[in-house]
Amino acid sequence: MREVLPELMRWWRDGKTIGVGTVVATFRSAPRPPGASMLVGPSGEAVGSVSGGCVEGAVYELAQSVVGTGAPKLQRYGVSDDDAFAVGLTCGGILDVYVEKIDVHTFPELGAIAEDVEAGRPVAVATVVEHPDPAWIGRRMVVRPDDGERSGSIGSPRADAAVADDALGLLASGHDQTLTYGPDGERRGEGMRVFVWSFAPAPRMLVFGAIDFAAAVARMGNFLGYKVTVCDARPVFATNSRFPSADEVVVKWPHKYLREEIEAGRIDQRTVLCVLTHDPKFDVPLLEVALRLPDHQQVAYVGAMGSRRTHEDRMARLEEAGLTHEEIGRLSSPVGLDLGARTPEETAVSIAAEIIALRWGGKGERLASMEGRIHH
Repeated sequence: MREVLPELMRWWRDGKTIGVGTVVATFRSAPRPPGASMLVGPSGEAVGSVSGGCVEGAVYELAQSVVGTGAPKLQRYGVSDDDAFAVGLTCGGILDVYVEKIDVHTFPELGAIAEDVEAGRPVAVATVVEHPDPAWIGRRMVVRPDDGERSGSIGSPRADAAVADDALGLLASGHDQTLTYGPDGERRGEGMRVFVWSFAPAPRMLVFGAIDFAAAVARMGNFLGYKVTVCDARPVFATNSRFPSADEVVVKWPHKYLREEIEAGRIDQRTVLCVLTHDPKFDVPLLEVALRLPDHQQVAYVGAMGSRRTHEDRMARLEEAGLTHEEIGRLSSPVGLDLGARTPEETAVSIAAEIIALRWGGKGERLASMEGRIHH
């Protein structure tokens, strides 16, 4: 939804009616993740994608129908359907698409939500997409992390409490997901499905070491959607002109900066740390802070650059500093996947590949040499 939100808001503010199809669940090799959306505008314009081209035509027609009737619809597309090839889903995946009519009357909260997203304030939107009672379908609740603030209702106090609690958890991790409950919000029941859009601020990538490799990693992090910070204690190297792709460049001792960010609550479980200085006076104090984080504060990734000799020296220094084998085991060193990378740009791809593989459970092997599922 985030990528089509500007166009959606333009039509919404003009009082127009829009058909919106959103992927709420995927199975097997579906090409787009939950949360991917396609708009059908007031003049028939198509914006965004739910499948990378596979089922757009079918969703487009369904969206026009939903705009006409006003009744939302949850539709499954995939190989289990007799019409799979008719709608073009030949890639072998299955996806559930929720299609609804949106305007200022059906979604009056959208303006405030868009303001939150624009300002970088976390907000979650929970929508009932399936329920035994059709009157529940389409009901919405907006949840914000400030004291569990919420507006709107799923349908009952019990359901509201359960969904709000789970939405806050998804907001903390930055994930969009469909949740299943009993008809009245029973956690072990079935019958009600609620899709949660999690509009969390962009995850952070902290790059330590103002070197040429850091510039390439910063560009890659920016491309992948991270908010990138480059940090180095040496002001002559840590300059904005050397790192134009970074959102900010900080001149500070790395371990002090990281500790300050942790204490300020600006580090979460989506944060990735790339330690590129390969200088023990910078690396070891920094890694002591990063690897000793308690379980509830652990970051998604800590990678450190260096040769095999540098790696062995680093491991010995960390052991001397008193880190346990479990804590040291959280470190990816030497950083990256084995791609044969040599240049800074190739190395940045190698590091990004490792981050992506760890995030989604990939093995970093050639797909051509594997069998089974492509998407984890």
